[in-house]
Amino acid sequence: MDGQIRARGIAVEGAVWTAEEHVALAGRLGLDGVVFDSYDLPREVFSAVRGTVPTLAIVDGELRGADADVLVDQNLGAESDRPVLPAGAVRLAGLEYVLLRDEVLGLRPAEPPVLRAAGVPRVFAFFGGTDAYGAGPYVVRALAATGVPFEATVVAPGDDLAGAIGAVQLQPGQHVQVIGPTSELAKAVVESDLVVSASGTSTWELLCLGATAGLVCVVDNQEMGYERAVATGAAAGVGTLAELKADPAKAAAVLRKLLTDPQERAQLAQAGWKLVDGQGRARVADALVELISATT
Repeated sequence: MDGQIRARGIAVEGAVWTAEEHVALAGRLGLDGVVFDSYDLPREVFSAVRGTVPTLAIVDGELRGADADVLVDQNLGAESDRPVLPAGAVRLAGLEYVLLRDEVLGLRPAEPPVLRAAGVPRVFAFFGGTDAYGAGPYVVRALAATGVPFEATVVAPGDDLAGAIGAVQLQPGQHVQVIGPTSELAKAVVESDLVVSASGTSTWELLCLGATAGLVCVVDNQEMGYERAVATGAAAGVGTLAELKADPAKAAAVLRKLLTDPQERAQLAQAGWKLVDGQGRARVADALVELISATT
């Protein structure tokens, strides 16, 4: 992560922890505004810095003590939630404010996705930077249980996961390539007919890219986002990881439909493309710049 930040020409400072240290750091750097993205900082840090410069905080449902001038909750359906806000705070909520990287925006199709040429479907599967819950092998097992041909590339961050994926018995016409973590996720997504991923923040990237997304709820705190995403008709619900571990049959039925029905894939991709327009970070930046301008 440090390398990714430095590669973008952004200076890196050592971590500070207390409210006094944060205020001193903002003063030493001559900051006009501060963006917080942390579940761990205590409320007094947010409040102290907010007392000196305009602040923006990224939140995820519950505010967890985040006291800022602008609160950004980029989760699907967040605009319908009504958390109690700090005095004077403005909340920007919903997919209209999703923050996406240049890599994603640069590969976003200019038009809604259309039906791809017929052939063996290409599948790409990834589950975060580490696949911490070991979803990869169980998804491959469900793919194999479909009984239909596919060409899959699966990201496995570690030899144990790669070995478990390689041990899955495939059926005729099914092929799986295992790769390590890649910096070209977005490119792999747009080159695939079906993308299977955890129902986390990467979901919004998939939708913006016009991917046919099959989501797996790998951990309990993803359940609300998973259910909301599937309910929009912009993603298919493959199931929870617990369900895939217990029996792949239900997930296999969902995946079989996605692998064999190009029209279904196109409809999901088009719905996702329309749902996330990729302009969220510009809207968030405009809100912060407007706030800074109003206080200088």
